[in-house]
Amino acid sequence: MKTIEVDEDLYQFIASKTERIGESASDILRRLVAMDEEAAKPVEETSVGAPKEVVPTTSDFSIDSRQLASQKGAVGRFVYLLSLLHKYAPKQFSSVLEIKGRNRIYFATSQSELMAAGSSTAPRQIPDSPYWVITNTNTGKKRAMLKRVAGMLALNETQTELLLKSLPVVAGKKSKR
Repeated sequence: MKTIEVDEDLYQFIASKTERIGESASDILRRLVAMDEEAAKPVEETSVGAPKEVVPTTSDFSIDSRQLASQKGAVGRFVYLLSLLHKYAPKQFSSVLEIKGRNRIYFATSQSELMAAGSSTAPRQIPDSPYWVITNTNTGKKRAMLKRVAGMLALNETQTELLLKSLPVVAGKKSKR
């Protein structure tokens, strides 16, 4: 892979043409110039008979906007986004178990583990995964957790921003006390 320098305005233009999380700058440019992606990829050589480990690339991560819209509330979107992150990198996802607050754990491999670690956790299983997450946090905390998971799974800054935009903080809501 080669690195090129571009002016800030050109970078912003390319980033504005992102259609899905995980789309790399190369993918965007290929689409914009209608370049045949297969013709542009170098051929990778492997030893005969040696299995090649498939490592997810950041272009493998995407969010289905219809699926996202069908989720109920911030909790539904949060759990859906976590399931996409798990699907993107299932082997690396176990690192989420390290994410902890001062007095609580946020992820576990069972509902009972989260319930034993604190009261009022509202644990939910992350779909299609063996992991559970607490959901009784405000949306800002959920976004911080998503950002941390994205960093652990090596999503780039643009992809992380798109992920966070999928779980917006609703302005103007005030608690009644």
